[in-house]
Amino acid sequence: MEKLLALAKENLKNSYSPYSHFPVSAVLELKDGTIFKGTNIENAAYGLANCAERSALFAAYSSGVRKHDIRRLLVYTDHNYFVSPCGSCRQVIRELMEDDAEIILANNKGETKVFRNQELLPFGFTEADL
Repeated sequence: MEKLLALAKENLKNSYSPYSHFPVSAVLELKDGTIFKGTNIENAAYGLANCAERSALFAAYSSGVRKHDIRRLLVYTDHNYFVSPCGSCRQVIRELMEDDAEIILANNKGETKVFRNQELLPFGFTEADL
C-alpha cells in the first residue's frame, strides 16, 4: 500500500482543479500489479468535470481492463481527513469493480481506511437490476 500512496501523492500534481482548488488523486491497481492513475479534471461548465476515481477507472477500461482484473483503488487528498468518493463515483465504482474489491481512502497523515466496494454503495444499481 505504501507504493500506491507514494504514486497517489506524486500524481496529485496532475490534477486540474482551478475552480475548487481541491486536487484529488486515484491509483488503481490490477491483480497483476499494473497501475492506472487518475486525477480530478474540472471545467468551467462544472457538470463536465470528472473525478479522479472515474478518470482512473475509465483509463483502465479504455485499455481493455475489466472488473475481474482490478484489485483495489486508492483515493488520496492532501488533507488531514479522509475524503470519500462522491455518489457518481460510487455508482461507477460499483459497476466497474467487483463487489469485494478494496477501496482505500488515504490522507496526508499517512492514515488509511479500507472498504469493500459494496460497502460504499449498498443496494447499488447494477446490471443485475436491468
